[in-house]
Amino acid sequence: MKKILRKEASIGLLVILALVILFFGINYLKGINLFKASNYYYASYHETLGLTTSAPVTLNGYKIGVVRNINYDFENPGNVVVEFSIDKALKLPKGSQANIVADFLGTASLALTLAENTGSYCQIGDTIAGKVNGGLMTTLSENVLPSVGNIMAKTDTLMSSLNKLAANPSLTTSINRFDGITMQLEASLRSLNRTLAQLGPVAADVKSITENVDTITGDLAQVSGALREIPLDSLVYDLQATIANLHALSDELNNPNSTIGKLTQDPALYNSINSAIGSLDSLLVDVKKNPKRYISIKLL
Repeated sequence: MKKILRKEASIGLLVILALVILFFGINYLKGINLFKASNYYYASYHETLGLTTSAPVTLNGYKIGVVRNINYDFENPGNVVVEFSIDKALKLPKGSQANIVADFLGTASLALTLAENTGSYCQIGDTIAGKVNGGLMTTLSENVLPSVGNIMAKTDTLMSSLNKLAANPSLTTSINRFDGITMQLEASLRSLNRTLAQLGPVAADVKSITENVDTITGDLAQVSGALREIPLDSLVYDLQATIANLHALSDELNNPNSTIGKLTQDPALYNSINSAIGSLDSLLVDVKKNPKRYISIKLL
């Protein structure tokens, strides 16, 4: 009998141990650490975006707790109460907020936003403010998709207009004309290439002219340097002195009382010279006629 009781007690203990292990294992798989002290709080939402039990509770992207329970608030229809636990070391300042956020794949989690620390903290079991952030998919569905719908409608209109334009025979005519213009442009380019090839000797002549111009420019620079070395001040001074002497000589010639003026302007002197020349001419004529009268030659 005692053996039977011992066997049943052993089985009972094993069952209890298995249940305990199962309980702790399930909570561990949920992310709930029963050996770590934590505080629990509540938050109320109009919708949960698929938030589930054991969803992570994060602060600045770091996991600090898990969602423990989600219940519909039958006393306030339209609201869902979420119970979550966080690390006991974290104290929530009053005014903090619990936001439901969804990632790109639609997985929801709870993100805490701490209020400014004024020294006043929420008590364990308090209900804090909750807010639902739709995340990327909600933003796409609310903002981007309507715009995409409008764009698609405009795209349909644009495609219809393009089809009408493509069916218009004027477009074919324009394309044919464009082909003709392209051929003319190609011919013009070939003619331009031939002209450029003929311009090669002209470019050589231009280069030679340019070199000659450079030589002339160098010579002009040398001439300019030589001109800068000429003592222009003394030359101008000598020229001014010469002009002054010419003015003085002109004044002497125009003055009848001066010696030079008398020579040029006194008629008596002119007449005397003219008479002397006449007498000299008569003398020369008489000498030619009667040379013996003036030259006597004695022969011994």
